[in-house]
Amino acid sequence: MIHVGLSEIKFALNPETLKTLGLGSCVGVVIYHEESKIAGMAHVMLPDSELARVSSYPLGKYADTAIPALIKKLTEDFRCSRLQLKAKIAGGAEMFKTTRAHLVPSIGKRNVYAVKAQLAAFQIPLVSEDTGADYGRTIEFFTATCELAIHAIFKGSAVI
Repeated sequence: MIHVGLSEIKFALNPETLKTLGLGSCVGVVIYHEESKIAGMAHVMLPDSELARVSSYPLGKYADTAIPALIKKLTEDFRCSRLQLKAKIAGGAEMFKTTRAHLVPSIGKRNVYAVKAQLAAFQIPLVSEDTGADYGRTIEFFTATCELAIHAIFKGSAVI
């Protein structure tokens, strides 16, 4: 099992498994090549690197740096065809509800939107997702089956 921490990007080959814990407003992004059973996972914290207050940060921290980094490694180092890559995502919850009206969507919604926009820009089909709501998730991607298991406290488990 390969653990993917906050703002990290890691890769796995069959029969390895990628896992990230505690996705609240963060989004777990898996981009994979089904035929070769190779996958990369990012634990995306924020939607846009323009929010960075420092010039150096982990590529997995932002949607606009994580998605290109995943694709680059899969296509250049692992020689996967970009046209055959697929994606699954989970997370993007609104963990702390407030009673006042907001003009700006929650960070979870903004993260999901940014991840989807990046996937669309690279023409990577989003095969399935488990996003939103108000609870955290732990996800585990199995390269052997290309299944994403989602575990949520008090909500049970699902496989997408």
